Amino acid sequence: MTKTGIIGGGLGGLAAACTLAARGHRVVLFEKNDWLGGKAAVLEEQGFRFDMGPTILTMPRVLERIFSEAGRDLHSELDLRRLDPQWRCFYEDGAVLDLRDDPKKAAEEIGRLSPADREGFERFMQVAKRLSDVSDKFFFWKSVEDLRDTMDLKANMSLSTLSDVLALRMHRTVAGQIKRDVKDKRVAQMLEHFIQYVGSSPLASPAVLCGIAQMQQGEGVWYPMGGTRAVPLALMRLAESLGVEIRTGCGVSRIEVEQGRARAIVTEEGERVAVDRVVSNMDSVRTYAELVGGEPAVEFAKSRRREAACSGVVLYLGLNERYEHLAHHNFVFSRDPEEEFGAIYDRGEPAPDPTAYLAAPARTEPGVAPEGGEALYVLVHTPYLRPHHDWSEMFPGYRDVIIDKLKRCAGMEDIEERIVVERALTPQDIHDRYRVLDGAIYGLASHGKVMGAFKPGNRSRQVEGLYLAGGSAHPGPGMPMALMSGWIAADTLDQDAGGATQGAGADVAAE
Repeated sequence: MTKTGIIGGGLGGLAAACTLAARGHRVVLFEKNDWLGGKAAVLEEQGFRFDMGPTILTMPRVLERIFSEAGRDLHSELDLRRLDPQWRCFYEDGAVLDLRDDPKKAAEEIGRLSPADREGFERFMQVAKRLSDVSDKFFFWKSVEDLRDTMDLKANMSLSTLSDVLALRMHRTVAGQIKRDVKDKRVAQMLEHFIQYVGSSPLASPAVLCGIAQMQQGEGVWYPMGGTRAVPLALMRLAESLGVEIRTGCGVSRIEVEQGRARAIVTEEGERVAVDRVVSNMDSVRTYAELVGGEPAVEFAKSRRREAACSGVVLYLGLNERYEHLAHHNFVFSRDPEEEFGAIYDRGEPAPDPTAYLAAPARTEPGVAPEGGEALYVLVHTPYLRPHHDWSEMFPGYRDVIIDKLKRCAGMEDIEERIVVERALTPQDIHDRYRVLDGAIYGLASHGKVMGAFKPGNRSRQVEGLYLAGGSAHPGPGMPMALMSGWIAADTLDQDAGGATQGAGADVAAE
């Protein structure tokens, strides 16, 4: 039985731990914080409960696959509620648009706002489905780092494969693809925000990422009762039942590499834990720079230029009275997306008029707040940390910009009178709390028409026996992708170890 050390108990690390343990590997998981789940943490104060990180769950089939490794049924562990509308959108001109769960109803709503774009939206969704299908075929569920990992063109060249390659639209960006089908700027702005799941600009990201729209529209938006925090808690219970050794409050200082292979994990207390293989759920760039070092770190840095995705300011607002006109998920859009994305991604400065994402979960789970109240989550994207950013000075003024946006555009003129609890995270807080790259929420940016969709592969090319999971590894950020990255890292590791243990988890589950 092989022994695997996992560094980091975020969603990717937990998914890897459960999958490996279900297949019979001995697993020890190290987490520097006192809780598991990484950014999927929780804040509780005065009867309010806030999900601190991700709030939108899509593609539940990824979680289903992880639980099925151990012969468990996800839906007996989590109560998932499908939301309709998926989003409610508020615009500067006073327009309101619901993205309905049923694609036909979504098209009808768009047609009411912009009659000419009903068919355009349907055309866009046909493209998104094609791109999603190609991603499922070539991109997901296996370790991928670049084009050569996706398909063997010499072995598999056919009209079908050529059609799949052309479908990737490598000459277009997300924004360019959307503008071919949709003319109304408000509808386009909504569709462009699917790319915000990966913290990148639609003006610079490859068109293949339009497939994210199908992953949401086709598979729904789900809310786990108990909040998204319920996901890592369910995974933690599964890991414990499978015998994973979990060590919280235990940071890692380095990965010991001998003759090109990972041999041990050294904790911040100086303890050396010998392992056969390592899965790092820490940011991939920081894994190499801070835990591996030496020639492998130099090779990794040279292999490709990597830029952090965006960061953000999060406000946690406990309201004594909820706003009934809000849906569970809402976007309050900026006046000018090009101005917004130019500030964040090109100039590296907070947008003067930002888009605000609001989660108002009391509509689905009233218990998140005292009776009649709301645990409002407000996220505004910002640049990743630059050397001149001092958020201790920048935050008060930018907090006022955000609140003013809600007052002006979201019908929340009296919000400050309703706030009874207020807490916040800044990019500096995110950087320090989660050991991410430059405060990035979503790992690495997805910019570049050809290579933008590619992240570091789950099997290290620089260190034998090292595997990567999390939002800065393939297939990227967001809850389902981070979970999938953990499954891929575990599956790849298990194959490299001989795969003889595959399916052992079903025996464990039956005991």
